[in-house]
Amino acid sequence: MFDHNETLEQARQRNIHDALMEDIGVCDWTAKLVPNKPVQAQLIVRQDAVLCGVDWFEGTLRRLDPKAKITWHYIEGDFMQADSKVCDINADSQALLSAERTCINFLQTLSWTATITRQHVEAISGASPNAKGCAVLDTRKTIPGLRQAQKYAVRIGGGQNQRLALWHGILIKENHIAAAGSVTAALKNALALNSGVDIQIEVENFSELEEALAAGAKNILIDNFTTDQMKEAVAITAGRALLEASGGINLDQMRAIAATGVDRISLGKLTKDVIAVDFSMRILG
Repeated sequence: MFDHNETLEQARQRNIHDALMEDIGVCDWTAKLVPNKPVQAQLIVRQDAVLCGVDWFEGTLRRLDPKAKITWHYIEGDFMQADSKVCDINADSQALLSAERTCINFLQTLSWTATITRQHVEAISGASPNAKGCAVLDTRKTIPGLRQAQKYAVRIGGGQNQRLALWHGILIKENHIAAAGSVTAALKNALALNSGVDIQIEVENFSELEEALAAGAKNILIDNFTTDQMKEAVAITAGRALLEASGGINLDQMRAIAATGVDRISLGKLTKDVIAVDFSMRILG
């Protein structure tokens, strides 16, 4: 359909362009009310959070003021304490005022995703009986336009990415199975593509799990299983395929799920249930 798959850097540049375009348009009239001069400012975080989005913040400001200087007091992925200084800024006054909201929008959104991911990763530390542990994954339930950015934030938070996009992997879901006719038929069709990407299939019961294993599935998503059912699924699978738990999972369930022996836990909430981290910027003079 398209002629290429977007890289993270391409996505970041598009994010910055689109965000400034929708906010500034032809002119930021309010910024014109102040004299065009160098100013100093500082950014404060008002709550505990994991820092994420530094390159989006810097890229946005420097799109308007290429000479802007930003001194960070945390690095990407650091845990920030509430009411601490995140960075000092030296920039053109009008450029800073025009970029302020967009800079913070990126930071508050990506820092939230990194923060909630870190919470879920820490919740299962040491709980898995697997030698390689249990991984925390995201889904494709992302804010439109911010797919690569939010997937990046999950990695900064210590999580892993499920497939980045449709081009990145095959995930056979219930509607694909229904349209193909069966679990076996859907898997056969996927293998016949010789796409070179990972193939995963979603199952909703033990019958589908057994059929998927018999058809040679190596990566299986067990959807909306109870923890007892997850334990049974692990026993049935017996290492023949990766097992990924998904479906309405909350933070307080994570440790028990990891202890069942599943290999991965995926959660849409890491990227879709965004509660902005509270940042505040102040111009000092």
